[in-house]
Amino acid sequence: MGSLKLYSSDIPRDSIVAEREAIYLNRSAEQKFYALLNLNRISVQMNGGNPLKTPQGKGIIIRKSNI
Repeated sequence: MGSLKLYSSDIPRDSIVAEREAIYLNRSAEQKFYALLNLNRISVQMNGGNPLKTPQGKGIIIRKSNI
């Protein structure tokens, strides 16, 4: 699991963004995918065990254009 990094408010926002971007770009596709799954798991835990979005039961809806 990742770690939480706290930044000082004295550090310019641009340097923080550049640092995070460099870390992200150096990750493999597999690492990015597992980080996304971990983020989803954490969001469910923080929402009391319920997913943030649930299916509406309508499936895929494709509409014909009215032209």
